[in-house]
Amino acid sequence: MNYSKQRELILNTLKENVVHPTAEYLYEILKENNPNLSLGTVYRNLNQLAENGTIKKIEGLENSSHFDHNTHEHFHFICDKCKRVFDISVNIAPDIALKTEKETGFIVKGYDIAIHGICNECKNK
Repeated sequence: MNYSKQRELILNTLKENVVHPTAEYLYEILKENNPNLSLGTVYRNLNQLAENGTIKKIEGLENSSHFDHNTHEHFHFICDKCKRVFDISVNIAPDIALKTEKETGFIVKGYDIAIHGICNECKNK
């Protein structure tokens, strides 16, 4: 993937906003200082970064995809009330890929696990 100043700006903004934002969320932040940037450019660059493995694209949370700069193995907890996405350590289910392979005979190449519930902030309201 060739270098792009816009792509670098989008990636850096994603890293600064660790809330697993949507493209629309990032666009709202970016357009303040970059009025010539289009939502299409944000989408295109985020998708290219995800295809390249630089970031993760998280689908199935809402109508819009969310993006995660953390590419290390981890799970996601999604709050059903506020819709925020939290990273969860793989230590809560160690060896899940190995256990899946042993039980099924499948070859696991990767996984995206989303746990749904109510976050502490919403629980305490």
